[in-house]
Amino acid sequence: MALQPHFPVHTSLWTLAPAIAAMLAYLLAAFSVQRFGHARTSLYTAWGLHLLSLAAGLFSPPPHFGFAPALSITAWLMLTMYLIEQQLYPRMRAASILASMGAVAVLLALVFPGTSLTSEQSVWLPLHLALGVASYGLFAAAVVHAGLMTRAERRIRSASEDGPGVPLLTLERIMFRCVNAGFVLLTATLLVGWLFSEALYGHPWRLDHKTIFSLLAWTVFAVLLLGRARFGWRGRHATHMVYAGAIMLLLGYAGSRFVMEVLLERGV
Repeated sequence: MALQPHFPVHTSLWTLAPAIAAMLAYLLAAFSVQRFGHARTSLYTAWGLHLLSLAAGLFSPPPHFGFAPALSITAWLMLTMYLIEQQLYPRMRAASILASMGAVAVLLALVFPGTSLTSEQSVWLPLHLALGVASYGLFAAAVVHAGLMTRAERRIRSASEDGPGVPLLTLERIMFRCVNAGFVLLTATLLVGWLFSEALYGHPWRLDHKTIFSLLAWTVFAVLLLGRARFGWRGRHATHMVYAGAIMLLLGYAGSRFVMEVLLERGV
């Protein structure tokens, strides 16, 4: 089955302009990092334009939401955390990959804006979505730091001088802080979904594809945090568990909504 872009009928200059501008700013940032080694101005510009693009998609009547807007918000949250960390650790090097991911996320949200949110939906839905997306953003940030750790370990083993710019222990500490905060928000997301399932989705709580993968991700992160507290888990063992939990979380929400919205062309 060929994938068909789902441009909504309300797509306008207000929606298109900031999205296209954000993509161009992200691409410029990625190019600047590769060519000149820095991209501070273009990254901040892309951050602001991305925020404007999100606002246009979420608040222009009728508001839309789906797997691609969720990924777009997650990418924006990752960049937000990176820009904050840059104030503390100016030598941290992740701008190129974050800029590339941001450009792809904005494009996906423009092509696949999701389904419309109606006023008849539960008042708990915004809270449920906000908690979920915030947890995804934190876990995504944990994945970025895990990736920097993996790269740093490889550079250390190969005696390379080109590292991530931040001490390995600092990266590990930030990664676990992201996992801790993300775990709290994911727990709250699952509890809201369980307690208010009928109001949110019109049916009692059930073990569907999304729920199973979300619970598996929750279990992986719970085991990781317990292992860290009891046995001092760290290094490659910890990063591999972060990768595994994040993949399950991605399959649980974005994967299921992609199938429903794009392949089956149904709202969720």
